[in-house]
Amino acid sequence: MTPTMTVNSSANANRTTSFEVIVNSTLPDTAAPERDLAQWHQSVGLARQACARIFRDGGRPADAIRAFGLEADVTDWSKAVTLIAETLCTPAMQRAA
Repeated sequence: MTPTMTVNSSANANRTTSFEVIVNSTLPDTAAPERDLAQWHQSVGLARQACARIFRDGGRPADAIRAFGLEADVTDWSKAVTLIAETLCTPAMQRAA
């Protein structure tokens, strides 16, 4: 059985599989206006690809989050993709001399 989620909350809501949310680039993303838009879209694409591989291997969203070294209680693939993309967009801290 493939997990499903509701894309919108109206009475006539469309049901899509979690995998479709990961790979379907037409579904809305959480935009990060303070970041470079090109970098954001590339990060979302990379996060979707990583999550799709983890999903294919039977993993859960929490497994994807842990693979990127994050600590969060995530049960939704779209939230996992967004968190990973935000992490990829965040500049690394510079090391002190």
